[in-house]
Amino acid sequence: MRFLDHREPLPEPLRGAIVALGNFDGFHLGHQAVAGEAIAWARAEGRPAIVATFDPHPVRFFRPEIAPFRLTTLEQRQELYLAAGATAMLVFHFDAALAGTTAEQFVRGILGEHLGAAGVVTGEDFTFGKGRGGSVSVLREIGAEIGMATRTVGPVMDAGVPVSSSRVRDALRAGDPQEAARLLTRPFAIRGVVEHGDKRGRTIGYPTANLAIENYLRPRYGIYAVTGRVLASGEVLQGAANIGVRPQFSPPKELLEPHFFDFAGDLYGQEIEIAFHHFLRPEAKFDSLEALIAQMDKDCAEARRLLSAPEP
Repeated sequence: MRFLDHREPLPEPLRGAIVALGNFDGFHLGHQAVAGEAIAWARAEGRPAIVATFDPHPVRFFRPEIAPFRLTTLEQRQELYLAAGATAMLVFHFDAALAGTTAEQFVRGILGEHLGAAGVVTGEDFTFGKGRGGSVSVLREIGAEIGMATRTVGPVMDAGVPVSSSRVRDALRAGDPQEAARLLTRPFAIRGVVEHGDKRGRTIGYPTANLAIENYLRPRYGIYAVTGRVLASGEVLQGAANIGVRPQFSPPKELLEPHFFDFAGDLYGQEIEIAFHHFLRPEAKFDSLEALIAQMDKDCAEARRLLSAPEP
């Protein structure tokens, strides 16, 4: 699937596409409904289907000081959109120029002239343009003037409440990866390149693959039952992981440290994706290294048990 940049010319075969317009970071059930409408519409008319996203998130642009809240990288989004049936992913690079683009300029100049979109699908509450001056009604009105159709998709309701990225983030911060996975339709996963660490885990019989958390949302610190996927080979490994600052060791360092069961290979320099399945316990500092190892034995046994159970 193509990876498109809104600042560059659109390939001619992709003009006349149906565009799903939103941020679509987590690509949860609500996002999937919007993208699904666009993809079905495109297929019915024999057009390309483009799923758009913004990077960085507009909130990150306007408030760079806030804590990380990203649920997916662009690479993860691209794979999710492809799996949903999109022809291409379009990235709106959110910078000062885009932030200063009025709603009318965005519809006429970018969606109409630059992309040549035949149709756009958004959520009912979608806003855009300088000062968030654009709404669905503005999109529909200007779109009609330039021959671009507009459709909207209502929120996906769950227990009487809309599915949202905020609900996913709240579940992860609360240490409930299963609730997050239910809303996402897949486990939350952090992707990164395995780096060299201090190798303390190896000395106590629990070697780990260390990953920086970077700009991802921080789920509740603690121990999780996880799976790891090696991107180059597709191999899937089961394990237990610590995410946090490792209170047992000094100096504190924020890391994601998965230990994979029955694995003795070398993962240094490889890109892997860690999926969070079950929260086991919070981080803790133990009175001795022996007490820590005893608890790790219990953690791994529980992780094995949970990961071997059938998925609900």
